[in-house]
Amino acid sequence: MGVIEGGRPRAVTLKDVARIAGVSSSTASKALNGRADVNPETRRRVQETAERLSFRPNTAAQLLPTGRSGTLGLITNDLDGRFSIPILMGAEDAAGAGRMSIFLCDAREDAIREQYHLQALLDRRVDGLIVVGSRTDVRSSLGADLPVPVVYVYAPSDSPDDLSLVPDNVGAGRLAVEHLMAIGRRRIAHIAGDPSYAAARDRVAGVDAALAERGLSLAVGPTLYGTWSEAWGRSAARGLLQSGADFDGLVCASDQIARGALDALKEAGRRVPADIAVVSFDNWEILATGSAPQLTSVDMCFESLGRLAARKLFAALDGQHERGRLTEPCRLVIRGSTVEDA
Repeated sequence: MGVIEGGRPRAVTLKDVARIAGVSSSTASKALNGRADVNPETRRRVQETAERLSFRPNTAAQLLPTGRSGTLGLITNDLDGRFSIPILMGAEDAAGAGRMSIFLCDAREDAIREQYHLQALLDRRVDGLIVVGSRTDVRSSLGADLPVPVVYVYAPSDSPDDLSLVPDNVGAGRLAVEHLMAIGRRRIAHIAGDPSYAAARDRVAGVDAALAERGLSLAVGPTLYGTWSEAWGRSAARGLLQSGADFDGLVCASDQIARGALDALKEAGRRVPADIAVVSFDNWEILATGSAPQLTSVDMCFESLGRLAARKLFAALDGQHERGRLTEPCRLVIRGSTVEDA
């Protein structure tokens, strides 16, 4: 919808919205930009007027006085997008639909490629950077002299002066055991992932701590370490069954490992969850919901990490700089591998 002026239609301006809503241009601007110092009723009236007039703000003009570009950069080393895509989605949610663009670059675990992408994003004058790793092990900082704020997600920076956001993998291990205990399982086995990964070691620490607090230990020990694959899950579960071990709960270090374990349990005639309840990690939707039964899994809350990363960048742009490592809680998603009617 346009405004007729001199017999010709023209684009709706902020002044038009303000005039029809009965407020000043500055108040209309504050209302449309979500400023807190606007009466809720006034904000509603301005927003409804803008929608009725199909008003579209000139983003470039809005950003010009601030010296900002309205863009963020996301550099990832997560080759298959399992972590980076939900983190990107969360960051976009925090940025607001259409209000900020995010450029995604894949460094492919290559330091030279990462530096190339970094320079390309800085040349585009992004307002901030989110750097996503493929594992929770500490990574090298991009440096303290960058002209924009940076938030590291999943893989923390080795510099205490940087801000890093990581999921609580120790807490995730605790969640898995606490859930199995809550449904009456006491004899628990654990198929872990690659021991070179901090995530695998942290999840083991959480599982062991939760058991120890209840005066228990693994029904089958020591913890079995392997790879992040269905093949490893299948092989390890077969080994547990062939050992004659008596267990009624199984913690698998990832959804992929759990998928393989489910195969082995089914081959052996063990019912899940009636005989053995299975809990995994990551809550990778395509695997967790595609399993039979569907997997109870600890969600690393990547979208929440993405939203928080974007908010921390916005705060830094407003002069509120944070540093250090923030460990964010995970959540358990209950499905049929532990509760039959879930």
